[in-house]
Amino acid sequence: MAGKNKRKLGDLSVDEFLTAGFDFEEDGDSQDEDESTQQESKSKKPAPPKKSAKKQGKASEHKDHLSELKRKDPEFFKFLEDNDKNLLNFDDSDSAEDEEEKMYQKLPSQLEGANSDDDEEQETDKKNVKTTKKPNEAIKVTEAMIENWRTGLMKEPTSKLFRDITQAFKAAVATTKGESDEQCRYTIAESTVFNSLILLCIKEMHEVLNRMLNLKAPEKDQKKIILPSSSPRWHKHQIDIKMYIAGVVQLLSSLSQSTVIDAVLRHAHQMVPYYLCLPKQCRILVKILIRHWSTGEETVRVLAFLALNKICRHKPESHLTNVLKQMYIAYVKNCKFTSPNALPMISFMQRTLTEMYSLDTQVSYQQAFIYIRQLAIHLRSAMNMKKKDTYQSVYNWQYVHCLYLWCRVLSTIYPSEVLEPLFYPLCQVIIGCIKLVPISRYYPLRLHCARALILLSANTKTFVPVLPFLVEILQQEDFNKKPGRISVKPINFAVILKLSKTNLQEKAYKDGLLDQLYDLILEYLHTQACSIGFPELALPTIIQLKAFLKECKVTNYCKQMRQLLEKIQENCNYITGRRQKATFGVSGTEAVVAWEKKVAEEGTPLTKYYSQWKKLREREIQLEISGKERMEDLNLPEIKRKRAEEKKSAKKEFKGLFESDSDDDSSEDLLKSKEGQGDSGDDEGLKDLLDLSDEDDDDPSEEMDDSDEEQKKPSFTFSKVKTPRKMLSTELNQVAEGDDDMVEDLELSDQD
Repeated sequence: MAGKNKRKLGDLSVDEFLTAGFDFEEDGDSQDEDESTQQESKSKKPAPPKKSAKKQGKASEHKDHLSELKRKDPEFFKFLEDNDKNLLNFDDSDSAEDEEEKMYQKLPSQLEGANSDDDEEQETDKKNVKTTKKPNEAIKVTEAMIENWRTGLMKEPTSKLFRDITQAFKAAVATTKGESDEQCRYTIAESTVFNSLILLCIKEMHEVLNRMLNLKAPEKDQKKIILPSSSPRWHKHQIDIKMYIAGVVQLLSSLSQSTVIDAVLRHAHQMVPYYLCLPKQCRILVKILIRHWSTGEETVRVLAFLALNKICRHKPESHLTNVLKQMYIAYVKNCKFTSPNALPMISFMQRTLTEMYSLDTQVSYQQAFIYIRQLAIHLRSAMNMKKKDTYQSVYNWQYVHCLYLWCRVLSTIYPSEVLEPLFYPLCQVIIGCIKLVPISRYYPLRLHCARALILLSANTKTFVPVLPFLVEILQQEDFNKKPGRISVKPINFAVILKLSKTNLQEKAYKDGLLDQLYDLILEYLHTQACSIGFPELALPTIIQLKAFLKECKVTNYCKQMRQLLEKIQENCNYITGRRQKATFGVSGTEAVVAWEKKVAEEGTPLTKYYSQWKKLREREIQLEISGKERMEDLNLPEIKRKRAEEKKSAKKEFKGLFESDSDDDSSEDLLKSKEGQGDSGDDEGLKDLLDLSDEDDDDPSEEMDDSDEEQKKPSFTFSKVKTPRKMLSTELNQVAEGDDDMVEDLELSDQD
């Protein structure tokens, strides 16, 4: 058999021959078959042995094959003797044979052949490069190197210099997260070097990049920023810039000290145009900024918000929807618990998130519709299921803060035709939340909902019926009932949603509740004080307040509500007098609006009183936020209980001086002796102070026998009182009501 592409075995190299292997037939006696196999072996190109090839056997069998090869093809056998004698001379041991068998059966990764000159040159170049590189060795950054980099940046920044600083900054950032698998060109070993390098980048890098890209500084009046990608040099430095801003993001995520975070956030705010050119890095930056906005300290929150606002203002189509969604979720997560310290932070998040929603009303409507609908679904399930778990899904801080947030958003963006359809469903959700569990334990939550409705009604010029929910409390609560417990510390209604059974028995609960009702009624009527229909609006409230004053027997409560009633009636008379002089009718809408605007400019008695009251109220709130309690300014007298042993010894000592040793007579004589030393106001103040019920008793209104009274009533001693007597008589009326039965077994010190 002959062919064009056939080669002789003699043309094969030794390695090709070894990789070709052997495959002989056992029954090969005929000469034709031998010649055909010989020609095929010459013509075919050597190939790696197949899996189906027969095993070569032991060393003795291999010798037999070689002897047969010598007989059939003496020329090839002679070629083997000349070129590779080791192949023919081998031991007969099985171990050597096994080693050779493994060596022959295992194919090399690449066949060695005659390489061209170009391949040899490439291999030599690769070997030289491998010998020169030392990947494990990194250049140690020193203070001198940083100073040289700083001077180089001042003169003329080059691409090589910027790349070196970027690589060093990458190594510095890697140290903040511990050891990393990624190898860096530089290494940072000292903290002083780390600080110097970070300061160099934060102070100089923004200006250096603008000079390298030849970007002009934007004018003060110019709202739009210049994107660095518009520079023709952007593609040349894009990789290094991407590495640098990624390092800034990584540094922000690993820092914990607020002062350092402030400095890096200021730098990130400067670098926002560069982040806008790289969407992936910008998305990572947004996540870290939202985390700092919701959980950081005050300055950190402000800087993070400024960076977020800058990103969304200049590329709202790419980032606004995602940023608003993430910020709302972060807001809900971080308003789960409310305290006097956390309340300013929650208010900050509400105001800043409202400003973000005002950037695009279309996007805001989509998200507001979804989230208000979600709140309505929770309320509907709570109303249908009527179980404790479903109530808890509505009566919690997250739900209340979300309601207040959307009221603030709608009232801030007003007027907006896009968002006006959301007024009614939001009001219905808040009113449904009030009516869900209308009991006294949830009065604080009702007050929060009423405050949200007042905010929405005042800023959107929309009438919302808030007064019925406030006046209803005056009807349901019995303010004449004596409190079961006395607590000097007032209840802070701003940070509670539900009252405990103990709180309901305290006098501070009724005092605080009446203060809240006074504030909310005054605030709501102030929003409607300039309305032409104010007398009709305030009439039901006037009737309810008169009924309350008729039934209530507590002097302080009556005094407070009577003052509010007088201001409301005064404003009604003022509006009625101005309305009688009007020359237009009810149908003249434009004339009514102009009349109300003129009245608002001139002011009404209620608006003038409200402005003064608001200043005092804000001052009280600031004192509460700063941690100062209302009662700290009062130097209250100390009340000490007299020990039973001292009492018995005093009785024995003065036993023969009086005809009657009863406690009642001694206390009456003691009080009579003190009547001449002070005026009637002093006695009233002392009686109010001494109206203290025993907290251990289950029922404070329960009457006791005379014998039990003598045994259970405590004795008191007063230390030196620094507070003026008139202040004492007025302020201490708020601590307890008059109860003359407790004025027994007293010993007043004459230290004044």
